[in-house]
Amino acid sequence: SLYTNTHILLTMSSLNDIVPPGVVTGDNLLKLLQHARDNGYAIPAVNCTSSSTANACLEAARKNKSPIMIQVSNGGGAFMCGKSIKDPTNAVAGAVALAMHVRTVAKYYGVPVVLHSDHCAKKLLPWFDGMIKANEEWFAKFGEPLFSSHMLDLSEEPDEENISICVEYFKRMVPMKIWLEMEIGITGGEEDGVNNEDVDPEKLYTSPEQVWDVYEALSKIGSMFSVAAAFGNVHGVYKPGNVTLQPERLGKHQAYAKEKLGCDNDKPIYLVMHGGSGSTDDEIALAVANGVIKMNIDTDTQWAYWDGLREFEASKREYLQGQIGNPDGPDKPNKKFYDPRVWVRKAEESMIKRAGVSMEKLKTVDTYPAKIPESGSLPMWNFKPTGPVEGAVKKITSGFSALSQKLQK
Repeated sequence: SLYTNTHILLTMSSLNDIVPPGVVTGDNLLKLLQHARDNGYAIPAVNCTSSSTANACLEAARKNKSPIMIQVSNGGGAFMCGKSIKDPTNAVAGAVALAMHVRTVAKYYGVPVVLHSDHCAKKLLPWFDGMIKANEEWFAKFGEPLFSSHMLDLSEEPDEENISICVEYFKRMVPMKIWLEMEIGITGGEEDGVNNEDVDPEKLYTSPEQVWDVYEALSKIGSMFSVAAAFGNVHGVYKPGNVTLQPERLGKHQAYAKEKLGCDNDKPIYLVMHGGSGSTDDEIALAVANGVIKMNIDTDTQWAYWDGLREFEASKREYLQGQIGNPDGPDKPNKKFYDPRVWVRKAEESMIKRAGVSMEKLKTVDTYPAKIPESGSLPMWNFKPTGPVEGAVKKITSGFSALSQKLQK
């Protein structure tokens, strides 16, 4: 069958041979996630709120020879725009700014990067609309969307409404080959202003019939979608064993869909895992074995970023009490200690290590030996306009070249 032949090809192929480095979208994103599903690994998706945290993720991916997903939440987008900005489009602007930063630097790291937006509840749909508009404008100029994928989280709404809204947005996304992640069943706990701490425990477990309803509706429109099916997941930080995860339920979703489809594929549905903090290694491994191709990471990397700064401050406290004067002498300067590039870097290094731990747990380490570009081989920006825009860019570039030559004379 077509599935069997594709499965054999992807399990035999090196990821380096089928997916390019840099931000991946469309067909390349589909190949990446197919390869993950067919080879039993899941890609870590880390929430980022700054260029610093994004760079830490990229460095961790390069160091561990792994693909990476960089995702932004509504609150993260607003923070990226600037806490003082109260304009209603601040989260859109911040999300776009982070995406532009990642697009500019990603290829220098030599690994595949997925640009994703995180939970979008019904009340946040204007944010989603803004990002879709940005994608459409980017697509018109460059032939691909700005973001690789987006998530709609309408799990608090009735299933019928949840699915119908996802269908309408997916119709708009499919022409640009943007991946849609949706959630059915609720992830407990609290994250980014969405509080499900007091939710009915039964809603923390999605049924196979619910997952099938999603698959049946979305598969009529396109194939690039995944389902965040709840299996007891909880946002936040908990000790292993304090969260009752049931990842075996994911296998039941796959078996139910396989029977309905009458197909050869044991994992016909792309699944994602939220609320992974506090999960045991065995629970994560079973979830991945049952078709999870992405796991969200936020709480643990937040702590790691802070912990790097905390350790640095504790070790250099006497050098951080003023601009001048330290244990080495009353006139000794302290700039090399309080320079943000020093202590922010310590935070990054700690986050890099923690992201690497997730890559080990999710089995992405060594899946993609980094293709580091030859020094000086990349243009300042990696955007390749199509159509009339290309001619305009050439004129601007030639104008700069002429001006530069004139100035050199």
